[in-house]
Amino acid sequence: MSGSPVKRQRMESALDQLKQFTTVVADTGDFNAIDEYKPQDATTNPSLILAAAQMPAYQELVEEAVAYGKRLGGSQEEQITNVIDKLFVLFGAEILKKIPGRVSTEVDARLSFDKDAMVARARRLIQLYKEAGISKDRVLIKLSSTWEGIQAGKELEEQHGIRCNMTLLFSFAQAVACAEAGVTLISPFVGRILDWHVANTDKKSYEPLEDPGVKSVTKIYNYYKKFGYKTIVMGASFRNTGQIKALAGCDFLTISPQLLGELLRDTSKLAPALSAKAAQASALEKLHLDEKSFRWLHNEDRMAVEKLSDGIRRFAADAVKLERMLTERMFGAENGK
Repeated sequence: MSGSPVKRQRMESALDQLKQFTTVVADTGDFNAIDEYKPQDATTNPSLILAAAQMPAYQELVEEAVAYGKRLGGSQEEQITNVIDKLFVLFGAEILKKIPGRVSTEVDARLSFDKDAMVARARRLIQLYKEAGISKDRVLIKLSSTWEGIQAGKELEEQHGIRCNMTLLFSFAQAVACAEAGVTLISPFVGRILDWHVANTDKKSYEPLEDPGVKSVTKIYNYYKKFGYKTIVMGASFRNTGQIKALAGCDFLTISPQLLGELLRDTSKLAPALSAKAAQASALEKLHLDEKSFRWLHNEDRMAVEKLSDGIRRFAADAVKLERMLTERMFGAENGK
């Protein structure tokens, strides 16, 4: 029995409903987990690649990257850097076989305060993608949303035609600066904002629409739509499906396989919470931020200052773990270990 159209509609998953008004992105390095959810795009970060690189299923990619690094030669440090760049691109290339859209590949977080180094590393990653037969149009380069990162994004977009995804974005100041820089996409975090409020205030739980992370992304979305910025708003870092549903209608949302699975099994009715039309009615006023005013406004937001610093440290720590893992693999035997 096919059932009535009304019943079929009622049984539609929350994920399928969400896809009608938001572009769904998979947040994972485990590309075997992507197929089931049919996302448009995918995002990776150093922590996700570290986790995937330790899975048995992906050891061939690790071996290929190691062989590449050895072939290029140079100092031990240079070889490891080349292996990691190649590994990120190999994972990205495999992900692109499974999605119609773009993959986000992140620049080393330890470069977060060095604009020129971020630009150089981004161009290197794009060159590696090109060598793998992948157009730069299918790649977003992820950069930390420091002042230097945002300016690197501006330069990459304007001078090199390289599209950027600005990550670790927690403050309104960061969002305004990214809009003014004309980057392709921003990833304002939701869950990590909630984490901070739970850890640092007396309130330990929030209804989705009152969630501080949801409210932050809603404000940014409304600002971008009210003032006609073309930069895509992609909510990221979710702790539960309630946060995702409260941001339905946002341009893009990047979601872990676990939460994609929950949305696929959820058949409750979903309606857009955000819209460009509603954004026009918001009371937000347009800002212009130079470096001094950006640093001041961002510094006024204790949560954002702490979470940006913490996020950079965490990604940097996972980059170091990945380096150690690869160093052991490449040079462990010859070091007598």
